[in-house]
Amino acid sequence: MWRWRYVSGRQLHGFRHYKYSAVDTNPLSVYIMQPIWNKIIKIVPLWIAPNLLTFSGFVMILFNYFLISFYDWDYTASGTSPGLVPTWVWLFSAFTTFCAYALDSIDGKHARRTQSSTPLGELFDHGLDSWATSIFVLSFFSVCSRDNGKTGVSVYTMYIYLSIVLFNFMCSHWEKYNTGVLFLPWGYDISQVVLIAAYLLTGTVGVEVWQKPLLFGYYITDVLVILLIAQFEINAMCTSLDIENKCKVIICQMSSTRPELFHWFLFPLALVVYAAISGLLGCMEEAALGVFTALLTAAHVHYGVCVGRQLSEHLNIYIFSLKKRVQE
Repeated sequence: MWRWRYVSGRQLHGFRHYKYSAVDTNPLSVYIMQPIWNKIIKIVPLWIAPNLLTFSGFVMILFNYFLISFYDWDYTASGTSPGLVPTWVWLFSAFTTFCAYALDSIDGKHARRTQSSTPLGELFDHGLDSWATSIFVLSFFSVCSRDNGKTGVSVYTMYIYLSIVLFNFMCSHWEKYNTGVLFLPWGYDISQVVLIAAYLLTGTVGVEVWQKPLLFGYYITDVLVILLIAQFEINAMCTSLDIENKCKVIICQMSSTRPELFHWFLFPLALVVYAAISGLLGCMEEAALGVFTALLTAAHVHYGVCVGRQLSEHLNIYIFSLKKRVQE
C-alpha cells in the first residue's frame, strides 16, 4: 500500500543534481526575525533530524486547528456567543503559531548546521507548507466569526481570502520553477506576526474587539482585507506566471522535469462541483462533499507518505533520523 512509486526514474535522477537557492529581502525577516531564529537554533540538540522540527511545527498547527474547531466548528462562536471559546484557547493559538513559525524557520538552518541538507528535506518542508497555508487561514476565521448580519466575515469572503493566500503560495513556487530561485514572499513573515498578534489581542481583550469599528467606521477585518489585497498585488507584480498544472509543481521544479498539464483528480472534482452547484445532489450535497473531501485527503496523505519513502530510499537517508540507511 505504501510502496506505490509516484516519482519517476527521471525525476529521481533530477533530485540528485538539485541545489537549493533562495532570496529573502523582507526587512522584517532579515533584521528582526532572523536574529531571533539564530539564537533559538543554538538550543536545538544536534542529534535531532531537521524533518522532525518541520513535522513538529505542522503537528502544532494541526492540533490548534482541531482545538479551535472543537469550540467553533461553524465559525459562529465569536459572533453569537463571544464567551464560548475560552480565553486560554486564543493564547494557546498564539503560542502554537509562534512555535510553528519558529520551527519552520529554523529547520533549514538546523539542516545546514548538522550537514544534513537534502532535497527530501526541502520537499518535506514545502509539502507541509502547502497544507499549513490553508489551515492557518481556516483557523483564523474563528477569530473574525461568520457574518451574522452585524459583524463578521461572509463565507464568500472567507473563500476569497483562502484563494488569494493559496494563489500567492502557488505563485512563489511557480516563479521558482521558472527561475530556479525561491524568492521568499514578504507576506509570509508579515502574516505570521499578524496572526500571533491577533490571537494575543483576542485572548487579552476579547473577541469583542473584532466587532467594533476601528477607525472611520472600518473594522479590523477590513484593514486585514486591504493588507491581503496589497500583498497579492505586490506578489503578482513580482511573479512571472504561465498557465499550467498546479499539481506536483514543487517536485517537477526540484527534479528539472515538466509537470503534467492535468491531473486526474481534477475530473471527479469538476463533476462533484458541477453536481453541487446544479442542485443534482439535493439533500445529499453536504454528505457527498464530506466523503469526497475525505477521499482526497486520504489520497494526498498516501501520495506524501509514498513520495517520502521513495526519496528516502533513493537518497539512502531516513526521514526522521540523521542515520544513513543500510544498503540492501
